[in-house]
Amino acid sequence: MRFWLRTEEMALEEMVQRLNAVSKHTDEIMHQDIVPLCAADIQDQLKKRFAYLSGGRGQDGSPVITFPDYPAFSEIPDKEFQNVMTYLTSIPSLQDAGIGFILVIDRRRDKWTSVKASVLRIAASFPANLQLVLVLRPTGFFQRTLSDIAFKFNRDDFKMKVPVIMLSSVPDLHGYIDKSQLTEDLGGTLDYCHSRWLCQRTAIESFALMVKHTAQMLQSFGTELAETELPNDVQSTSSVLCAHTEKKDKAKEDLRLALKEGHSVLESLGELQAEGSEPGVNQDQLDNQATVQRLLAQLNETEAAFDEFWAKHQQKLEQCLQLRHFEQGFREVKAILDAVCQKIATFTDIGNSLAHVEHLLRDLASFEEKSGVSVERARALSLDGEQLIENKHYAVDSIRPKCQELRHLCDQFSAEIVRRRGLLSKSLELHRRLETSLKWCDEGIYLLASQPVDKCQSQDGAEAALQEIEKFLETSAENKIQELNTIYKEYESILNQDLMEHVRKVFQKQASMEEVFHRRQASLKKLAARQTRPVQPVAPRPEALAKSPCPSPGIRRGSENSSSEGGALRRGPYRRAKSEMSESRQGRGSAGEEEESLAILRRHVMSELLDTERAYVEELLCVLEGYAAEMDNPLMAHLLSTGLHNKKDVLFGNMEEIYHFHNRIFLRELENYIDCPELVGRCFLERMEDFQIYEKYCQNKPRSESLWRQCSDCPFFQECQRKLDHKLSLDSYLLKPVQRITKYQLLLKEMLKYSKNCEGAEDLQEALSSILGILKAVNDSMHLIAITGYDGNLGDLGKLLMQGSFSVWTDHKRGHTKVKELARFKPMQRHLFLHEKAVLFCKKREENGEGYEKAPSYSYKQSLNMAAVGITENVKGDAKKFEIWYNAREEVYIVQAPTPEIKAAWVNEIRKVLTSQLQACREASQHRALEQSQSLPLPAPTSTSPSRGNSRNLKKLEERKTDPLSLEGYVSSAPLPKPPEKGKGWSKTSHSLEAPEDDGGWSSAEEQVNSSDAEEDGGLGLKKLVPGKYTVVADHEKGGPDALVVRSGDVVELVQQGDQGLWYVRDPTTGKEGWVPASSLSVQLGPSGSAQCLSSSESSPGSAVLSNSSSCSEGGQAPFSDLQG
Repeated sequence: MRFWLRTEEMALEEMVQRLNAVSKHTDEIMHQDIVPLCAADIQDQLKKRFAYLSGGRGQDGSPVITFPDYPAFSEIPDKEFQNVMTYLTSIPSLQDAGIGFILVIDRRRDKWTSVKASVLRIAASFPANLQLVLVLRPTGFFQRTLSDIAFKFNRDDFKMKVPVIMLSSVPDLHGYIDKSQLTEDLGGTLDYCHSRWLCQRTAIESFALMVKHTAQMLQSFGTELAETELPNDVQSTSSVLCAHTEKKDKAKEDLRLALKEGHSVLESLGELQAEGSEPGVNQDQLDNQATVQRLLAQLNETEAAFDEFWAKHQQKLEQCLQLRHFEQGFREVKAILDAVCQKIATFTDIGNSLAHVEHLLRDLASFEEKSGVSVERARALSLDGEQLIENKHYAVDSIRPKCQELRHLCDQFSAEIVRRRGLLSKSLELHRRLETSLKWCDEGIYLLASQPVDKCQSQDGAEAALQEIEKFLETSAENKIQELNTIYKEYESILNQDLMEHVRKVFQKQASMEEVFHRRQASLKKLAARQTRPVQPVAPRPEALAKSPCPSPGIRRGSENSSSEGGALRRGPYRRAKSEMSESRQGRGSAGEEEESLAILRRHVMSELLDTERAYVEELLCVLEGYAAEMDNPLMAHLLSTGLHNKKDVLFGNMEEIYHFHNRIFLRELENYIDCPELVGRCFLERMEDFQIYEKYCQNKPRSESLWRQCSDCPFFQECQRKLDHKLSLDSYLLKPVQRITKYQLLLKEMLKYSKNCEGAEDLQEALSSILGILKAVNDSMHLIAITGYDGNLGDLGKLLMQGSFSVWTDHKRGHTKVKELARFKPMQRHLFLHEKAVLFCKKREENGEGYEKAPSYSYKQSLNMAAVGITENVKGDAKKFEIWYNAREEVYIVQAPTPEIKAAWVNEIRKVLTSQLQACREASQHRALEQSQSLPLPAPTSTSPSRGNSRNLKKLEERKTDPLSLEGYVSSAPLPKPPEKGKGWSKTSHSLEAPEDDGGWSSAEEQVNSSDAEEDGGLGLKKLVPGKYTVVADHEKGGPDALVVRSGDVVELVQQGDQGLWYVRDPTTGKEGWVPASSLSVQLGPSGSAQCLSSSESSPGSAVLSNSSSCSEGGQAPFSDLQG
């Protein structure tokens, strides 16, 4: 759609009228509407000068055309003659040409025949009106006489519409035409130069053509401008404005050239006076001068009209461009303001704590600051629109509504910000009041806890305590919440269900605390008012306390609390109140007050847990929004260094996953235990698997720390820190998750200390152990990822159980003797990693650097498969040493731990691994035996004894009463054998340290029994046991009178081998003897209390061997044997 201006239409019409006048005038000058000829077209014909227009006039103003003496007149082609006649007759004005032309034919030097032919030719082809023909006949006597005679006799041939007068001389010619109108060759005084006339005529016509073309160009350009559709975008409008400006400049240049040409022509014509005021100037010259002047005047007027039209058109285009800029800015600003309004509409949270509200206020201020740029831009754009309206823009009806909408959006945003800040301010005020009330309650609790009961028993002590309480209660007016309904009414605009519940709980806490104060106040008043004789308090003697068979609960718990270990959760009044309460319990006789004090301390620990959890969640959110999200903000991209591009996951790890877990799950579940803090251990246990996400974060921490050290001086971090108003840099906040996971175990220890006699004490203990296990796993994984040089996949080695640094000696059977001797005396420093399937030996290498860059790395050296590993727990001469040997002691590693405790922990863990492998091997062997028994004829129940190494399977079989190895099974099918007679069976020497030499020793090398091999050779035969001590792996309580009741883990001595898979054993602790199934004696012990040795035999992987060794040398190695699974 086009927007047209009335003034622009008027300017265009005026310019077009002027241009049409110019074109018409140039056509009149050149008579191109009648004869489309120009001097330049017939310049060669005009140069022949057989006829010319001198500019002379007759007495009545008739133009004079002179035909000078031209001998070759008859040879002129008719076309040329006709063109010259036509052109010469078109030069005078239409008014002068309408009077008629006077022809002067000079034939004074010609012949009569030529005169006759010339006159007849002219009369026949003259294109205009003739008034008079004057012929100067030949001057020779003969030719004159001939002409007189011939003219008389041939007068009819010369009958023309005008008279033809034969003149004998030039003076006769002067009688018809004044001398001033004749050229010098005809005896006149008229100054005429044909070449000059031709040049002037060519210049005038060229100027007229230039004027005409310029007028046509301006007219076409004006029409184009007027018909141009206004574009709808900024780019197109700018392009149109530039294109029109270029065309305007070209048109102006053409006008300038035309004016310059006109002035040049006018100068060539000379500065003549008007209307022949100067002698020698002919009328044609005056007409030419006037014509050029008129054309110049018209050109000037046309230029002025064009300038006026262009100014209005340019204003139109510029206003259109301004409108398009305004519309584009309006669209952009409106989109931004709409997004801002949508964003602020999502700010519905009013905070759940004082820190949370303060954080929301900071977020609101930051949002207002960021959005303020867009709002200011919108207001500036609205002012621009108002300025356009004041400047009488043609699109006022389109601009005004947009300005109003922009002002409305800005006012709406400002009002919403004010409303939102008002709500948060009220929330802040309410939370401050709640915090003040809670702080007042805490101070009251501390006051109650700090008043020793023994001192309150005296009247002075009671009065002092009463004064403290009354003084404290005087501060209630300014600290506590007075009326709950008043609070609800005053803060109705911000109260939601959660906040109302929080207010109610604070009010209840305040009321309960006041109730406790009033009870204490009443008790103290009674004590202060009671008049009793003074009693000297005597402290109980320590030995009396030690001899007391039934110490009071307060004394016992006080001693336990004073001896228990645990880091203090709070410092200052919290620790002081706790210690004073611990001392005061010894003087209390009321268990209820003690339990109440413990409940108060539990609530404070829970409050500390919740407060720090909320603060932790807020800090994580602050980092994610203030740093991580800003890394994807295009407006901040220029501040990022190249080293940070696409490194957000490296820098922040899985912090977002940690935040979502705590914010959406863990914090909400913790809040459910605020009224029963002693049960909070269940919350930790239910979410223990989710805490594994910290292992991933800690494993990424070295990479994050390294990246931070490289880019810590990046302007991006400084700008984000400035916006967040953080005093600490980002690396301090990246350490928060590591600090938080270690904080939980301190909180749980503190909670457990005050909950030992509560329902959830076991859950708290288990949660504490699990958190410590996670910390250990995290610590182990940090070491594990630092291993270099291992070709395989560490994940294939099973779970990492333990890791630590040791001194290691080697003592291998194979190898050079010198190397063996050197190995005995020179230890190697190795870092061992114990997995479920292998133990790795690595060399620790310290790295240079700071922080996490200084973390050590571990170069892999070798690994031992746990299926072929054995251990010797004790090595002579050092309680910190133990042996790890491999492949039947072909490779022996003497390992020295830093402390005996670390050694014991490693030995126990290795023993567990080997025992689990043994059980797994036996279960596999039994499974194969059962499969084979199903394919063979079943023997009698009394002769079958499928082994069960797993006590759980034995218990299941006992419950079903189908296990042939259980005592009850034997009793049901056949009576138990009789006990052996005295002196029968093995002698007592068989239980001594030395085994009989003829037995060949208990060596796996001599008696390697594999479960599957034994079954293939002898079917499902019974075990062949050897003398010694055995460990019971399955409970047996039912049986005959001669059966021995044993439990898993008991140690028994073999007395005699019986039939039907039963063995007669003796319990060395009770001295009782009886029959037990042979399958329950699965682990063989050496005949003495010397060091035990566990191994997984190389010949039968998965089977375990227990043997004794009192020396680390090969010669002192005690015999051992494998057991059939």
